[in-house]
Amino acid sequence: MSQSHKMKIKKSIWMEYAVLVLVTLVSGVTRYLLWDDLGLKGEFPPETVGFSFIFLVLSWEFFKGMERYMNRILPYSKGLALRITVQLVIGAMYMLLVNRLLFMVAGKYLEGSLTVIFSMTTYATFATLSFLINSIFFGKYFFNEWRKSLVRAERLEREKTQVQFDNLKNQLNPHFLFNSLSSLHSLIMDQPVLASEYVTNLSKVYRYVLLNESKATVPLREELEFIGHFIFLLETRFGKGIDISIAVSEASTQLEIVPVTLQILLENCVKHNVIDPDNPLRIRIGSEGNSLSVVNSLHPKELVLDSNSRGLENLKKLYSFMSEKPVRIEFSDREFSVVIPLIPSLT
Repeated sequence: MSQSHKMKIKKSIWMEYAVLVLVTLVSGVTRYLLWDDLGLKGEFPPETVGFSFIFLVLSWEFFKGMERYMNRILPYSKGLALRITVQLVIGAMYMLLVNRLLFMVAGKYLEGSLTVIFSMTTYATFATLSFLINSIFFGKYFFNEWRKSLVRAERLEREKTQVQFDNLKNQLNPHFLFNSLSSLHSLIMDQPVLASEYVTNLSKVYRYVLLNESKATVPLREELEFIGHFIFLLETRFGKGIDISIAVSEASTQLEIVPVTLQILLENCVKHNVIDPDNPLRIRIGSEGNSLSVVNSLHPKELVLDSNSRGLENLKKLYSFMSEKPVRIEFSDREFSVVIPLIPSLT
């Protein structure tokens, strides 16, 4: 058992007994104030406060022990209604037995018909107390199950989103490779030196993707180094038709980002816009506090091939699990921007 778990158990026990002490004091003060009004004999005996505390402690520990024992022999998963019924019956029998014993002790303070009234009232009170104590354990069980269901649902949604994101990357890579090889083919004969540099940058792009495909996040400085190689490929391919600038603060580079986020965003810009040397597609990558923005000028294509319109949506879902800040998508008549929350480093 870990040290933190032990501390949680100790804290829980202290809180339980603090509540028992508070209940004992409240009940003691109430009995003291109502002692004469109930017509009970003699002066209020202060030792009954101690007896009440002992009774509450023994009862609480009995119900806790019963809960643990029932979890072993009749867990909730084997029959919820049966488990609740059996536990309520056992609890009620225990409380009625204890009530009878306490009534015998308290009898010396009662006289005449008050005994019957006191008996009926306390039987009902103790039966209700049994139900309330058991309700605490039932409520804890239902709360834990509800919390587990939320965790399961979140995990399944995250896994689903991650799969969709991975599928998107896998769709990008063959498409990107095809375009890269086409560009390389035209360079080999006309510009062999540039072709060699193109191959070097292309290999670095794929090396980065392969090294980080299983990582949840990478430092932004590594992503920026990677995207520099990717930008070289785009600028070689499109020439003056594309203009990409980067302005990121040093502090932002210490934060992290989901691998190949920038590649996907740049590919999205290229896919949805017309590339024209006379009116180049301008893309700005910049930092905004703890966020990273990718802004492009708008030159929308009339028809976009091979687009399922889910890329940015999957990116938004994935980042919703990684950061409390959402991915923001904004656009105007002239620009389209995506703002990605940067993730604090866990190391």
